[in-house]
Amino acid sequence: MKRLKGVSSFIVMDIVREAGKYEDTIHFEVGQPDLQPPPQVWEEAERVIKDGKNGYIESLGLPRLREKISEFYYKKYKVNISPSRIAITSGTSGAFLVAYSILLDYGEKILLTDPSYPCYKNFAKVLDINPVFVPVDKTTNYQLTAEKLNENGNVKAVHLSSPSNPIGNVYDKETLKNLIETAETKKIWFISDEIYHGLVYDKEEHTALEFSDNAIVINGFSKYFCMPGFRLGWIILPENLVRKAEIILQNFFISAPTISQYAALGAFDYQHLAKVSETFKKRRDYLLNALSSIFEIDVKPEGAFYIWANISRYSDDSYKFAKELLEKIHVAVTPGVDFGKNGTEKYIRFAYTRNIKHLSEGVKRIKNYLES
Repeated sequence: MKRLKGVSSFIVMDIVREAGKYEDTIHFEVGQPDLQPPPQVWEEAERVIKDGKNGYIESLGLPRLREKISEFYYKKYKVNISPSRIAITSGTSGAFLVAYSILLDYGEKILLTDPSYPCYKNFAKVLDINPVFVPVDKTTNYQLTAEKLNENGNVKAVHLSSPSNPIGNVYDKETLKNLIETAETKKIWFISDEIYHGLVYDKEEHTALEFSDNAIVINGFSKYFCMPGFRLGWIILPENLVRKAEIILQNFFISAPTISQYAALGAFDYQHLAKVSETFKKRRDYLLNALSSIFEIDVKPEGAFYIWANISRYSDDSYKFAKELLEKIHVAVTPGVDFGKNGTEKYIRFAYTRNIKHLSEGVKRIKNYLES
């Protein structure tokens, strides 16, 4: 099929399937939190089910939820975002589809870093948009710079994540500000994937909306709010793009899941969310220390729940190495080649989305296997 030409498989999901064949698998592969969302999420879900609220919601989303998200932005970042600029989507994937559809036409270019989250480029290719890749590595903390953006001024949009997947690095305030200002000077749309906001451990994260009302911000409930199976995200847009987004949502999705939207009204329990963040920080600290004696770690992950590990002392084929770990010792990791082509064959990604006892068993198996 022409529309799927160049669209690669999402390797981590293939690994999830294979890992399910073994009862004793240690899971480092999938970015899915094992923690529970705030208790009120379940209370709200139970209430809406009992009330039989099973109909469609307006395509932009439940007004009360959009108001809650608006309050969240003021509480966390001290920015005023009108609920009218917020659209609820079917996961952040639905938000990517909306953003790419309304910002770029066929054949236009979007700038991505390499490595980066693989679904970005796959969405672009499905929509006949051309992804342009800027190689990033430890010399720039795996971040795009304003200079590199300047060198690629013929693109229509740039899409970044902070904290990032697969590295876990966080753009500081000045770097993010400079990128956004450069993009606006070049008339390039700036898309900011902020799905891991809240899971930042050593510094303060900044939303792109602090620096521009023209930035397109995408976030959701899967990571920080621990609601991956609810498939619920949001996109914040300039006022003049909201109607265009609504038309896409009407035609592609009608509306995001109704029960999920009502359940998410209970997600904004900040005491509970602080405990979530602290739990992942402890896991980060443990796993980073444990893996540092086995692999070279280019940069300390400051957010999300990933560690990007260099395996070149053992292998130059991350896919083969990951497959070997799964088959031989039932440890599931994600090969770096899932995230691009810029030296990624020398890396694997670890997700610390299980408890420390589980992580410890995985480290023990890997150490014993590599030593033998």
